[in-house]
Amino acid sequence: MSEAVAELRSVTRSFEQGGVRIDVLRGVDLTIRPGEIVALLGPSGSGKSTLLQALGLLEGGFGGEIVIAGTPAEKSDSKARTTLRRDHLGFVYQFHHLLPDFSARENVVLPQLVAGTDRAEAEARSEQLLSALGLAARLDHRPSQLSGGEQQRVAVARGLANRPDLILADEPTGNLDEATSDTVLEQLLELVRGEGSAALIATHNERLAAKMDRIVRLHEGLLE
Repeated sequence: MSEAVAELRSVTRSFEQGGVRIDVLRGVDLTIRPGEIVALLGPSGSGKSTLLQALGLLEGGFGGEIVIAGTPAEKSDSKARTTLRRDHLGFVYQFHHLLPDFSARENVVLPQLVAGTDRAEAEARSEQLLSALGLAARLDHRPSQLSGGEQQRVAVARGLANRPDLILADEPTGNLDEATSDTVLEQLLELVRGEGSAALIATHNERLAAKMDRIVRLHEGLLE
């Protein structure tokens, strides 16, 4: 079997709130294989975002082991973790977080330039992704000129821009109406599969989760 794209081994995360210890993750184990799309289900407040932060190397304070592309992230320094994020991970959030003064095309070009991609290649990649998402006529529009669904499509393209091994998506359609949500998620899944990436997609929507390869459920700090 191929080497895992990402692994969590007995991962824990606790917080202090009002002098009370809250155990959000209590020993999570998860393996994601190349090309696998996994739905992460759980009610609001169950720790889905915290689990995604662990895999995304977005903050410290986690116990256990976090392995990205075979590299133990918890033993890596800040620079190495940044490199792991850049080279292996892509992110799609519930809110698009697009740069307001840049066009759709530029929002997808910029992360590629940061990764060292040639500008012409980055622009071609941006146009390819945005066109696949039905935005060929909206390349030069700024976020304020786009609908909510279009903004989120740009965010999907940006997350895939650097050809990540793993996409981490936190309620990526949670801010959209049901019809638009279905369309954007279908496009996300199609693109991820076409790119050969793996994905972990947090949602509370059972119907959308059923479209993915596997479902894991976060309950009382553990995966079921």
